[in-house]
Amino acid sequence: MLLSRTYHPSEALAPYIRRFYVFEAELPEAMVIEDFLLSETAFVRCLLKGDWKGEVAPGEWSQPGRTLFFGANALPFRVRVQGSFAVTGFAIRPSGWKALFEQSHRDFADDLLPLQDLWGDLADHMQAGVESANDDQGKLAAMEAAIAHRLKQIGSYKTDSQMAKFEVFARTDSAIRVEDAAREVGLSVRQLERRCQHTFGLTPKAILRRSRFLDMATAMRGFSSPSDSDLAALRYFDQSHVAREFRRFTNMTPTEFTNAVTPLQTAGLKLREEARFED
Repeated sequence: MLLSRTYHPSEALAPYIRRFYVFEAELPEAMVIEDFLLSETAFVRCLLKGDWKGEVAPGEWSQPGRTLFFGANALPFRVRVQGSFAVTGFAIRPSGWKALFEQSHRDFADDLLPLQDLWGDLADHMQAGVESANDDQGKLAAMEAAIAHRLKQIGSYKTDSQMAKFEVFARTDSAIRVEDAAREVGLSVRQLERRCQHTFGLTPKAILRRSRFLDMATAMRGFSSPSDSDLAALRYFDQSHVAREFRRFTNMTPTEFTNAVTPLQTAGLKLREEARFED
């Protein structure tokens, strides 16, 4: 059984961090779960127990370390877990990206790499602090201390208010036209595209397309109760369009997705819906 707990960041870190989380599961040692992630944000994961791998190339599974950075996903990112596991980590706000990373998020979309490649020894210090903690609050304190240190290293403490506005559209109005979203946030379409690629890792069109699919998937999993008007806004043009989107984002048909057991992806959808209308 998969247990998940989420926590809000401190007030000082809220502009940069979406939320902290802890995932744990007690499973038979030989049990293997293959699932996929479709993350809307970059996130960091500290592995505490278990064998957790990502498919970094077709048929090539890798766990490049215990302190991992995942870029946001334009496509399903396959993962494999064997036996019991425990992880903790945090999701990064796109609007806070520049305060924590020197490179463009576009360079890391659909990627998995050791956080050490981006944060150096700080990643090792954070992992050690998390592993030595006796409870969730201790783990959160170790992660918050590392994030605060990274903010100091970069030194800008900048957030992008226009990208923060676009985050809200991506979470709450996935059917909005890119042109309308650009106008609402006060940018040209080209400016919005450049800024989204740097902070979200993807173009605005790709972000909204993924969000629209996730809205539909969340409803199909029973975590939301959209109104008739909401469903009408999400409705695709025809059955072939539906099938194409499901194939793109899940590598399944709609029927296969409905019947599939996807505990990791389903947990992500549940957390997404719980946090959907938060600031």
